[in-house]
Amino acid sequence: LFRCHSSVLKGAYVQYSHFERAILFKAVILIYCIYRPTEEGIKAALQNSDLAKAAEMAQKFLDKSKNVRVNIGITGESGSGKSTLVNALRGIKNRTEGAAPTGVNETTMEPTEYPHPKNNNIRIWDLPGIGTVNFTADEYIKKMEFEKYDFFIIVSNDRFRENDAKLAKEIQKMKKKFYFVRSKIDQNISSEKMEDPKTKEEKVLKEVKNYCTEELEKLGFKSPKVFLVSGFRLHLYEFKDLWKTLNVELPKHQRDVLLLALPNISLDVVQQKKQTLASSITWLTVTSAAVAAVPVPGLSCGVDVTIILGFAVHCVVSLGLTPNLLQKLSDVSGVSLEDLKAEIKSPLAGVEITKDLIIKFLATSASVITEMAIEEGLRFIPIIGTLVAMSLSGVATYSALTYILNSLTEDAQRVFKRSVGLNTSV
Repeated sequence: LFRCHSSVLKGAYVQYSHFERAILFKAVILIYCIYRPTEEGIKAALQNSDLAKAAEMAQKFLDKSKNVRVNIGITGESGSGKSTLVNALRGIKNRTEGAAPTGVNETTMEPTEYPHPKNNNIRIWDLPGIGTVNFTADEYIKKMEFEKYDFFIIVSNDRFRENDAKLAKEIQKMKKKFYFVRSKIDQNISSEKMEDPKTKEEKVLKEVKNYCTEELEKLGFKSPKVFLVSGFRLHLYEFKDLWKTLNVELPKHQRDVLLLALPNISLDVVQQKKQTLASSITWLTVTSAAVAAVPVPGLSCGVDVTIILGFAVHCVVSLGLTPNLLQKLSDVSGVSLEDLKAEIKSPLAGVEITKDLIIKFLATSASVITEMAIEEGLRFIPIIGTLVAMSLSGVATYSALTYILNSLTEDAQRVFKRSVGLNTSV
């Protein structure tokens, strides 16, 4: 789309009458939705100016995305660290409420299901190691009902053995994905440095990876991928590489829900979450066209407070900024809750979000939201052809959602930096 220089257009914009401004804003989200890649049915309804139909379809699209299920099977020998990994993926510290039990002795003799605290539709399954039950690989797969898992993580804390290879090959026959994870890599590095303080971390990582890769090649795997991971420090080592691989290989609908449930393991992941959350703003704005707007002091038009409330809650959960998730991050990282909260600037983070809080937030942010709405309108002045009857409140709702997402993302970035000991002033 053609973008005009805003400083020129702002001068022209003030010359429009109130009615002309309203018509201008009514077209903005429609044009935005039509010209960006969208679900074809919603796009067609928008092009036909059938906003009621578009709103209905957009709501169904959003509801469908909320109901995506992901089942992850994690298996490995006794003491391999798989239960710690189960907890880490859920952002939970070992031996706290709701955590998978850990220990050297095998504590898992049946598949144990752990719902993700951020999304109940994501289930992480702690599976007993194949070597701890008297089954062949194919019997083990039937007993553990492998057909219900979307992908598998095979964990070892030293080297991958014949049982791991047999299991992986049976999974291959099912045409499902599996990933080799070498756990407790932080312990290897610490041990090597205790023996020789001059030991370089990179040297240990390379040696361990080469060893695991060579063992898997001997077991019949060509160019196997092995990810070196610490269940206590997901932001270190190669868990980020594992996520990048999942990001490529998983279907988009599963990738998106898993991303939003993932702990913030890097600034890149926080940014990726922002992009995923932003993709729903268009659909939420379309649904708001069919809903009565609520007046907010300071805004020239009403907004859909219910949609804004729901989106704000979704953002703080996905970005790890609820009171409960901040406490869990404090437990895992060892950084005090007070220090983490000190990095927060948005009044919507670290608190319980209510309708009254949203209205207060919108009122105090009215000037910024209005400016953003004007910018959205100015972008589309040169390309508006047929205007359609979409409420002015839709543009304000769109701007409010964008502003909330931007401010919460900035908070999440600062909190992440503080949790891993990075300088938050840069």
